Amino acid sequence: MSSDVVLVQNPIEETRHEEVFDHQDQPKKQKSSFEKLRRHDSLDLESATVPGHHDRGSQRSVILQLAFQSIGVVYGDIGTSPLYVYAGIFPSGIKNKDDILGVLSLIFYTITLILLIKYVFIVLRANDNGEGGTFALYSLICRYAKAGLIPSQQAEDYNVSKFKLELPSNRLKRASRLKSMLENSNFAKIFLLLVAMLGTSMVIGDGILTPCISVLSAVGGIKEKAPSMTEGRIVGISVAILVCLFMFQRFGTDKVGYSFAPILCIWFAFIGGIGIYNLFKFDPTVVKAINPKYIIDYFKRNKKDAWVSLGGVVLAITGAEALFADVGHFTVRSIQISTCTVTYPAIMLAYIGQASFLRKHEDLVPDAFYKSVPGPLFWPMFVVAVAAAIIASQAMISGSFSIIHQSLSLGCFPRVKVVHTSTKYEGQVYIPEVNYLLMLACIGVTAGFKTSNNIGNAYGIAVIFVMSLTSSLLVVVMIMIWKTNILFVIAYVLTIGSVELIYLSSVLYKIDQGGYLPLAFAAVLMIVMYIWNNVYRRKYYYEVDHKISSEKLKNTNFTRIPGLAMFYSELVQGIPPIFGHYLENVSALHSVLVFISIKSLPISRVPIEERFLFRRVEPRELNVFRCVVRYGYTDVHNERDSFEKTFLERLKEFIKKDTWLTQMQAQKGATTEKDTELEDGFEHDHNAKQDGEGEQEEVVRKEIELVEQACQAGVVHLVGETDVIAGKGAGVGKKFLIDYAYNFMKKNLRQTDKVFEIPHNRLLKVGMTYEL
Repeated sequence: MSSDVVLVQNPIEETRHEEVFDHQDQPKKQKSSFEKLRRHDSLDLESATVPGHHDRGSQRSVILQLAFQSIGVVYGDIGTSPLYVYAGIFPSGIKNKDDILGVLSLIFYTITLILLIKYVFIVLRANDNGEGGTFALYSLICRYAKAGLIPSQQAEDYNVSKFKLELPSNRLKRASRLKSMLENSNFAKIFLLLVAMLGTSMVIGDGILTPCISVLSAVGGIKEKAPSMTEGRIVGISVAILVCLFMFQRFGTDKVGYSFAPILCIWFAFIGGIGIYNLFKFDPTVVKAINPKYIIDYFKRNKKDAWVSLGGVVLAITGAEALFADVGHFTVRSIQISTCTVTYPAIMLAYIGQASFLRKHEDLVPDAFYKSVPGPLFWPMFVVAVAAAIIASQAMISGSFSIIHQSLSLGCFPRVKVVHTSTKYEGQVYIPEVNYLLMLACIGVTAGFKTSNNIGNAYGIAVIFVMSLTSSLLVVVMIMIWKTNILFVIAYVLTIGSVELIYLSSVLYKIDQGGYLPLAFAAVLMIVMYIWNNVYRRKYYYEVDHKISSEKLKNTNFTRIPGLAMFYSELVQGIPPIFGHYLENVSALHSVLVFISIKSLPISRVPIEERFLFRRVEPRELNVFRCVVRYGYTDVHNERDSFEKTFLERLKEFIKKDTWLTQMQAQKGATTEKDTELEDGFEHDHNAKQDGEGEQEEVVRKEIELVEQACQAGVVHLVGETDVIAGKGAGVGKKFLIDYAYNFMKKNLRQTDKVFEIPHNRLLKVGMTYEL
């Protein structure tokens, strides 16, 4: 692919594009692919045929149904924020009655600017073929600029139906400069990856804090009707609820997920209705807080205290990132509809109602939410609040699983088992080890901090940090992929970007009051991710530098034994060095051998029709192939469908196509040589063509028969298990990184065969030590 072709995606279109090739054009396309195959020493035959891929229906009824379902999955976190926001803003009480108007104005403009304008109308359009989140933005950038740190890019990857090409124009100069900078600067590549890691770590930290603060705030309301309920008992009840919540994760969101929507609809109806009731009962004049003048007055009166209180205002937009992260389960349009028609009006009415109540009851700010609930509605509201808090926790825990699953695909997280919990919804996964660690962390935070106010100090940092990182990546997407007008980019940075930086400065002020917690979580996760990714890249580069040529394989003496061997390797191009180690000690090859590489593309999903890419290792008589099995970052590897069955079907198809292409190439060469003798040799050429077709069919039949016989003799999975040690002369830091930190994680987590569900009775491990 020429360097002047730029990859782009239209951010506005929600439908997925597909290329349809006319049958008559297929030989031309295949011939082109064949030529590229010979030129690039890569795997690209199968990518020439891209069958249609259907998207969700766009009918209005389907969109409305998805909008309803999204209420139960997306809005649990931001919907339960009214439980604790005012208490977080006024921890020492209200000093001036007009401060309530200033704070209400701050809440109104913060939610409108960040939730509505930034996320609903801008960020949601930066989805990656329907997927959202920090890694979705990172993958977009890596796809349009070669900013990945693993040298596994292949020409045929750009032919996957998730990619789209656009020819360069004058509008792309700025984008091309940024693209060039990312591709040519190793520092920029590492920095970009660290930003994605940090954002991921903060979201996981959010997944730890959300259950704690939501459940504690909801359960704490019981003190209103049971004054004898002590803080210790409330903490105990909250811990019990959290333990039950994590125990039920193994059953998957699909089992209970869409029963959440009616509960949250009731919740939003309650808080919106009670907000209207309180507005008219206590002080209808609070609606004048729409005037931003009250924000200026608030800061004039309180100065530093007003700035510090911004950390509490941030709690009003917790969960805004979930809109983007969960867009893969729904559509952009459905989330926009549910936000604008249900969530935004309901939570704004809740905050307005509480402000009206506090104008008459300034001393009740610590328990403003439950105190403002009319007496007859208290118990129904309490039950619904606890249910909504559990739902909010469920959404963030599920989101943490999805994010870690995405991190795995980029080699940024130690291998753990990913369980696909739903046959209907691809993104719903469960990770046992992570679930256990999250449960311990949540119990520790709840028991240690005891109140929602203390947790709120920590919560704010995680929320605004992720938002700031999302904005940073979004600016890169705007310039490089969307080619947005520079004036709009500057306007975005000066308004939304500056507001987020002000909020970030405020929450960092409380770092000694609990704010260190998400930073500590993020630091631990970043260290784990960095260690794993660093050694993962070192191993890959070692294999690239020490790979075996096909010539060496051809000139090695070995015996052939019946059967089909599938040799797993990280290496996409060439034969891995561990296979040479195997051959030196065994000196035998199965009758059919396939080198399999599991590769993650910087796209959300790879259709099953485009997953397998084959290439023959010459000479043909060896019956040795290479296969790259490509996954997107949301694809689940241990699929329920038989991997072997699909693999063998694709291998047979490849043999047919490869034989056909070889014959076409031979005929093309023969035609060129005899072009001047076309008339005299017509009869001879016609007969030769018929003979060639007969020979081709015979070759295909024999090869497929050989593969089938090999399968009947037995399929063996050869897995390379590499131990890594620091090379001679390595420094103390490198020795600690490889010999202790990485090897400790590797020994205590799952091995390759467990991750990919390889049958144990047909598994053979080949060990080798790499000196990195």
